[in-house]
Amino acid sequence: MIPIKRGKEVEGMRRSGRLVAEVVNALRSILVPGIRTSEVDRYAAELIAARGAKSAFLGYRGFPGSICISVNEEVVHGIGGDRVLQYGDLVKLDVGVVKDGWVGDTAVTFPVGMAEPGDLKLIEVTKRALWEGIAQAYPGNRIGDIGAAIEACVRAEGFEVVREFVGHGVGRKLHEDPQVPNYGRAGAGARLRAGMTLAIEPMVNAGGAAVRLLADGWTVVTSDGRRSAHFEHTVLITAGEPEVLTDCGSDSVTSKGTAAVGRKEGAGAEAARK
Repeated sequence: MIPIKRGKEVEGMRRSGRLVAEVVNALRSILVPGIRTSEVDRYAAELIAARGAKSAFLGYRGFPGSICISVNEEVVHGIGGDRVLQYGDLVKLDVGVVKDGWVGDTAVTFPVGMAEPGDLKLIEVTKRALWEGIAQAYPGNRIGDIGAAIEACVRAEGFEVVREFVGHGVGRKLHEDPQVPNYGRAGAGARLRAGMTLAIEPMVNAGGAAVRLLADGWTVVTSDGRRSAHFEHTVLITAGEPEVLTDCGSDSVTSKGTAAVGRKEGAGAEAARK
């Protein structure tokens, strides 16, 4: 069953969403050449603790880091360690926090220094795909509408979405129902209802879609060694426009990517009216 949040539950999700966005914004400033990924993880732990929260990732199924930090060909679930960031690296920060029992989950991709044109395109397309997915997050639409919009955006630019890892519901637990794939068929899947909170998170590869798991049991990399980007927001389904809980109040659905002003209804909502 997909949990529905109401009243104080929604307020709890908003607080955790704001907090995790603040942490990510603060981390951006230390992504400079010469810093070790272990130092980034340590600083993230300090930022989270200073806000009276705890990491949603540390110890989750044995994960050893406070955040996931993945570089270049690393797609997701990278562990902070001895790797030293270099100028031109693409760094993916996936951060989850628990505040008063509610989870906020977000991810961003930052270049270290200036990005090369190809990397910049990968970043921008992945970000735009996220917002195309969010623009489908209306009651009456279906999970498949989100994934179909993301996949169409990505493939139109010559990139591929990762299929082995998907978005998810989020709330009292880091992973709740439903799964939210970054691919699929419009009009398919569970129907969206007001009060659902979803972590929508496209992972996009510059080359092929295939990935593999490293020997550490956590870090996922592209099979062809090409670079990957990752963006994620925690989103509240409302009776009106979707509310992005992890944007620090500066973003809106209608100001990102090609997400059009006003409601974007997918096949699920159209079918509901028939």
